[in-house]
Amino acid sequence: MFWGTRGLIWLPLYFYFLYFVIRKYKWNTAIILLFATLMILCSDQLSNLVKESVQHFRPSNQPGLMVHLVDAYKGGSYGFFSAHASNTMSVAVFLTVVLGRKYQFVYLPAICWSIFMSYTRIYLGLHYPGDIIAGWVAGGILGFLAGKAAIRIINSNVLQRKEKNKDQSANL
Repeated sequence: MFWGTRGLIWLPLYFYFLYFVIRKYKWNTAIILLFATLMILCSDQLSNLVKESVQHFRPSNQPGLMVHLVDAYKGGSYGFFSAHASNTMSVAVFLTVVLGRKYQFVYLPAICWSIFMSYTRIYLGLHYPGDIIAGWVAGGILGFLAGKAAIRIINSNVLQRKEKNKDQSANL
């Protein structure tokens, strides 16, 4: 479980997701990746801001609570809400929005990945279930908004190019 939360172990899955984004968006993949990066940055920083504001101790740091630790890892002091849960759910929802119905077979691996990553945080004694659920809600909202914004930008660029090509052909 400790290694399950490390990013490099999931590299093949990330490439799987990226393959379908490239397949659908071609050169507009750069826009998708920009929005995904900004979304994860916002998700992570929002989690940190809330953790410092709420100051809810992690189970591993809760005085008087006996929690089994893996490799004596306790994480930071505060745990509400889980950045892992928020980040992974934001990516899962983002992929669902940007890939649409044609690539719906990507949804299940994305959601399962988010659920597994979130479960590892509970297993390691770093989060309570409520920390995970709050992270999923925050991540889901951010993923949805970022996905819709990315699609809107891409669609406006496509429409502008079509109009420009139409104007150019009318001038000939």
